[in-house]
Formats: sequence, structure tokens, C-alpha cells
Amino acid sequence: MLITIPNVLTPEQTVEARHLLEAADWVDGKVTAGHQSAKAKDNAQIAEEHPAARQVGETILRALGTHALFLAAALPLHVFPPLFNRYSGGQKFGTHVDNAIRQHRATGHRIRTDLSATLFLAGPEEYDGGELCVEDTYGVHKVKLPPGHLVLYPATSLHRVTPVTRGSRLCSFFWIQSMIRDDTRRSLLFDMDLGIQRLNHELAGNVVAAQTSVQLTGVYHNLIRQWAEM
Repeated sequence: MLITIPNVLTPEQTVEARHLLEAADWVDGKVTAGHQSAKAKDNAQIAEEHPAARQVGETILRALGTHALFLAAALPLHVFPPLFNRYSGGQKFGTHVDNAIRQHRATGHRIRTDLSATLFLAGPEEYDGGELCVEDTYGVHKVKLPPGHLVLYPATSLHRVTPVTRGSRLCSFFWIQSMIRDDTRRSLLFDMDLGIQRLNHELAGNVVAAQTSVQLTGVYHNLIRQWAEM
């Protein structure tokens, strides 16, 4: 399941984030790569412990905590503190799969990476190339979003970032351990949640629809009880 989540950050938050990040110190992106990923990775990152990374990361986490679409799609248990990368001058990230377990350097806390997330901070008109390409059974999906928008996709997916041939691609990236480990079950719950919301909106005031909505909501929560890992 690949989902675009708009307006995670407001335009004002995005501008402030960019100001802080562009003034920060950048290092070789291989510092957070696993053995396999390091061979394919060519970009720059901000160190996890850098004050700018912490400040912007906290802003992102607060925004995600109140974003209804993100919460419905991810059903998050833990969110890895956001990291930040930049691609320019032909830099790219070849095809790879994310590590199954990520450990935060400062706290030692580990999460299982069920979902990967990329939050775009530079506009698509600011750079050429830099598409996030995610592979699944239906082919390759190319993603390049406006600032403040996020894409969420299974961490099990093969994916890559194409070379940036003009300008700079600035993004945040992080991982989510979901309460629902299985992507198929998570997708079913997401579809059911959206269907219940549409039913409530389109048939507001209809007694039969209200009863149906209550029944479906009960099924939704009972499925979470069956499948959730806490």
C-alpha cells in the first residue's frame, strides 16, 4: 500500500524547517546505511544528534500525531525520529530495501520498520530527477511531491532515488512500527476506516446508515483487537 499524505507540514513550517536544515552541517549519507545500502547510496545527511535535526524532527512528529490520514493509514506504535537527506550534483540512491530493524543512536531504542516514509521539503520545480521509485507487484511507482507532503509505503519494498541533475532535493525520511505488522491487514483496515467515514459524511441523519456505521465501526475495532501487537 503506497499512500500520499498531503499537508503534513504547513507552508510556514516547511519554510522554517528548510531555514534550519540548510544552515546545518551535512555529512556523508552512508553513516546511516546498512552494508548493502551503503554500496548504492550517494547523498548527504544531517547527523541524528544535530540540534536542527532534533528541532525539525520534533515538529514533524507533532504534526503526524494529529494528522488523521497518517494515523489511519499507519496505525503507528512507534515512529523513528525523522532523519534528513539532500541530493544534488547527480547524487542518487540505487535500488535497495530498508533494514528490518533500526536503532536510534542516542537512546538505543529499536523499532521494526513496517513502513517507510519520505516527507518532501523542496518543491518539484526546484530540481530535476530525484524521483522516489517504489516497486511492487503492479510495477514501479514514481513519487515527487510538493513541500510538506509525505509518501508512506511498505518498508519491504524495493525502492530507489533517481539522480538529481539540477538543483537540490531536500527531504525527511523515517520509519514506522505499526500496531498492525501485516501490510495486507493494514490496507484492509484503512479501506474500512475510509468507507465508514464516507458513510457517515454522505448519509448524515439517516437512521439506517447510522446503525450500519456503528456495526462496521465495531467490526473495525474488533479486527484491530485480533491483529494488533502492542
